[in-house]
Amino acid sequence: MTGEIELREVEVKLQEEVIIPRVSLKLEGPGLVTVIGPNGSGKTTLLRTIMGLIKPVHGWVLVNGEDVTGNPEAAGKHIGYVPQLSAFNKGFPITARELVESSLSLRLKPLRLRTPSEIREAAIRALGAVGALDYADKPISSLSGGQLQRVLIARALVWDPPILLLDEPVSAIDPAGKMEMVELIAKLSREKLVLVASHDPGIYARDSKLIVVVNRGIRLAGPPSEVLDPRKLAEVYGDSVMLVEKCVHLVDGHAA
Repeated sequence: MTGEIELREVEVKLQEEVIIPRVSLKLEGPGLVTVIGPNGSGKTTLLRTIMGLIKPVHGWVLVNGEDVTGNPEAAGKHIGYVPQLSAFNKGFPITARELVESSLSLRLKPLRLRTPSEIREAAIRALGAVGALDYADKPISSLSGGQLQRVLIARALVWDPPILLLDEPVSAIDPAGKMEMVELIAKLSREKLVLVASHDPGIYARDSKLIVVVNRGIRLAGPPSEVLDPRKLAEVYGDSVMLVEKCVHLVDGHAA
């Protein structure tokens, strides 16, 4: 199964403010879907709603045909979720490998279905798949932003979900590391449905099959060749859109 997400008339309010008015959207994998929008436009809210961490005031979220509305346990059977690095506590005394192992152990009920050696081997495979084996036994507190991001993706991948949600996965990574991470995400999207929230649409444009532009609702959705039109984006971003040598650039703060 390569993954399917469907939003049916979903409306989300936070503190009585409508963040996502009623929207409907259907996404099918495999492939990379990039979610962009201005700061505070609702990108993270959209991902958290799909993950069941936020319950909409109206509508339904279906993942692979199952109603997961407001139910992270149900959504978690289908989705690997990587939140923003800023939301992760690096101070927890655990190694990279142990962090990945803990994710797998929590999903195995009862635990007798897997031995400790099998869990360890699965964690090592996941860390290897994202290029993180060299620091598998290092404390997470000692890892750089790029290294920790790889470990968090390994944690989401270890049980081989058909869908990945990645919230700003390159925001704390140096320029060279960003391109390596984009290549990794593109590779993963060949077999899975991958949704990535980003404030920079250009970095994923080559590999995205669909770009969804949000600003208190879904304003645009389509292939990059159609969506990354300065005139269309100006309707969402206003003066933040610049056209430099026929390349679209967005001047926006860190996305929320």
